[in-house]
Amino acid sequence: MFLLDTNILSELVKKKPNPNLLSRLSSLPIHTLFTSIICLMELRYGSALRSDFDSFWSKIVGQVISQVQVISLGPEEGLIAGDLLARLKKKGQSIGLEDILISSTAITHNLVLVTANIKHFSKIDGLTVENWLVV
Repeated sequence: MFLLDTNILSELVKKKPNPNLLSRLSSLPIHTLFTSIICLMELRYGSALRSDFDSFWSKIVGQVISQVQVISLGPEEGLIAGDLLARLKKKGQSIGLEDILISSTAITHNLVLVTANIKHFSKIDGLTVENWLVV
């Protein structure tokens, strides 16, 4: 089962979405696809900055959000996020808080994180990451 990052979800509303991504998604049952409430927030934020907000947001809801299950944050995600932040701090590394929360969601629910940002998320111990935009 898979947690789709914001950059993967955003790819789906492009004029020409990545064919590797489309192929991979079409081969999976819809009940195996998830995203984080954080990704929903990032999509909403990006949409709200656009002059065509209403139509663009409708497109995201119809083509993207309706095709995945959105996972909210709970106590376990919060505890794991705190641990991840501390481990990275001790190593002298950091990534954004949003990405920590996305990572903790994937770890809590034992999901593979699908993202185009492999290098960034590879800093997280215990997180399985795949990039479906490449072959």
